[in-house]
Amino acid sequence: MLGITQKSSRSISTVFRSFSTDKFNGVFPPIITPFDSKENISLDKLKKNLAVWDSKPFKGYTVLGSNGEFQLLSMNEKCNLVKCVKDFNPDKLVIAGSGQESTKLTIEGIDRLSDCGADVALVYNPCFYRGSMKHEAYMSHYLAIADASPIPILLYNVPANTAMDIPLNTILELAEHENIVGLKESSGNAVRIGEVVHHTAHLEFNVLAGSAGFMLSTYSVGAVGVIAALANVMGGEVCELHNAIKANSATALDLQYRLIAPNTAVTATYGIAGLKFVADKIGLDGTLPRRPIQPLPETDQHKLLQIMRKAGLSC
Repeated sequence: MLGITQKSSRSISTVFRSFSTDKFNGVFPPIITPFDSKENISLDKLKKNLAVWDSKPFKGYTVLGSNGEFQLLSMNEKCNLVKCVKDFNPDKLVIAGSGQESTKLTIEGIDRLSDCGADVALVYNPCFYRGSMKHEAYMSHYLAIADASPIPILLYNVPANTAMDIPLNTILELAEHENIVGLKESSGNAVRIGEVVHHTAHLEFNVLAGSAGFMLSTYSVGAVGVIAALANVMGGEVCELHNAIKANSATALDLQYRLIAPNTAVTATYGIAGLKFVADKIGLDGTLPRRPIQPLPETDQHKLLQIMRKAGLSC
């Protein structure tokens, strides 16, 4: 087990920070959420997928990430997913997407997800009322969450979805809180990541790359691990790249080049529908996304498969 006793945010974060670099040093797929024909979550299909993913050297799993369609799930569904993943392999670190638009609901949600087995809460920045989301609002939001949370907090900067970055000065101030242990940075901005790593080096504040497409550049300035959608379907290759970079292997650059196109295909180009389509093609239960997300059009299916096959995936 992870050796984290759930008592108070202060005691947990002190213990966690002493092990944090090791805990985040690895690959964490933001796992897809399988549904049945009526769009209900299928835990049986999830367990089938977990059996495949557990054969890969993943450090843990990100449940309820952007690729897990977390915004389309009820709180009860979120809890069931986290519990299923944690029960399947208690030794894996479970990072749970926990952000909501209000501070109060985020705190309540983290409490429930923690009870279901989440080890770390991944919290995106509120964005619906973006005109009001300034430094002061973010500080109030995240500090209240960190003070109340029984598990450590990972900040989540995902401007492709929120249409705004968490300001750099906000991240640096929040990093001083002992229960805010890191950042998932999905912007791909290596300069920004380097700034965060440099200015938080004394804190063991951990930055994780938010995509397999820019692992080499972000690791080179201090990222310690990755939460990558591509790991759902090319987990072995993403882990290989992680290890190659860590070992300063000459193979890292070629492998990074190889993963750029398939990573872009299952994220920016074809999105969740594309990722789940490829998952189905390699024997996982990807299933259709939950509406309003639409299935991948037939006209795009062949194009996507060509990209994945060119990268070496049998599908």
